[in-house]
Amino acid sequence: MLNIIILLFIITTLSNSNSFGFNIIKEDSVTSATFSFVGDLMCHSSQFNFAKNDSGFNFDPVYKYVKNYLSESDLTIGNLETVLGGDSVKYRGYPLFNTPDEYISALKNSGFDMLITANNHALDLGQYGLERTIKKISENGLMYSGTFINEDDRDSIKILNINGIKTSILSYTFGTNGNYLPKDNSYMINRIEFEFIKEDIYLTQRKSAELIIVYLHFGDEYSRTPNNYQNQVVDSCIKYGANIIIGSHPHVVQTKKVFKSENGNIFVAYSLGNFISNQRGRYSNGGVILKLKAEKNLNTNKISVSLVDYLPTYVFKGKTKTKNEFIIVPNTYYLTSPVHQFFNDSTYTEMFESFNDTKSILTEVQNKQISTKILTK
Repeated sequence: MLNIIILLFIITTLSNSNSFGFNIIKEDSVTSATFSFVGDLMCHSSQFNFAKNDSGFNFDPVYKYVKNYLSESDLTIGNLETVLGGDSVKYRGYPLFNTPDEYISALKNSGFDMLITANNHALDLGQYGLERTIKKISENGLMYSGTFINEDDRDSIKILNINGIKTSILSYTFGTNGNYLPKDNSYMINRIEFEFIKEDIYLTQRKSAELIIVYLHFGDEYSRTPNNYQNQVVDSCIKYGANIIIGSHPHVVQTKKVFKSENGNIFVAYSLGNFISNQRGRYSNGGVILKLKAEKNLNTNKISVSLVDYLPTYVFKGKTKTKNEFIIVPNTYYLTSPVHQFFNDSTYTEMFESFNDTKSILTEVQNKQISTKILTK
């Protein structure tokens, strides 16, 4: 009886125009996905010579000090700037790469989830190398973007559901160093063609993609400043609907920018430099791990993108305790990693110079809506 009285009181109170109002405010419900991006993953001859052992090749030690950083994101992506033709073709570096298969397994072991395959070295071994590279990527449980095994593969719209955020990763290259596929098979690699990119983005939107990431292979090698062509391509991709744009090919780190558009803030990194290579010049002996977060408001379905952090990296090349090695050293770890014991004065100077060069160019452009936290020891 008491419960009935209380219920009647509540009904009467709510129906009284002079009563207190009850405003129920639904808190925002948000889901998020984190992405780590690196630049060029190269394999010059000295790299596979250093990795050679009695049973084959072991590239795992290259990534031992950055593995934790690469593994912590929901999706980690890098540009595979080589091909895998197998041992029936001589292993070689620049200018026509052929890299041992173990290179891919090391990327998988270190935390990579997807490899970008649309770049100027994708046809170093022609159609055979392109197809075999895709096969080995897939066999290692990795995804790929930019080259395709057949027309169905090219025409399929791949949408990844990452923590409830429908994500599409598209990639394109400016060219292939004068190497070409037969005309009937030209679909096997994505090139930077404006109408082509526009149509791809439109189709992904039609397939309900909420976050569109475009990875572009473009720019002038060793230039730390984006050229007019890069700006033109980026502007067009933003206009078409891209949310995140990542660049590679210059082999040095270029600036980042945040653009405002009707689709919200668009994050652009024009070039992430070399993540691993034998290029030893200033600016090309290092790179960066860029970590972004996409957040989706489940009430409004709006997506926002923010910079979580960026981690400068340096490629150590030299004699360690047991052998000659290539090791990627993050600027958070060099003091506590055993590899620092083998640094000489020249190596220290080169490493700090690389870290500072990366920090200086990535902090040139700031945006108050984007956090620019640099990881430091």
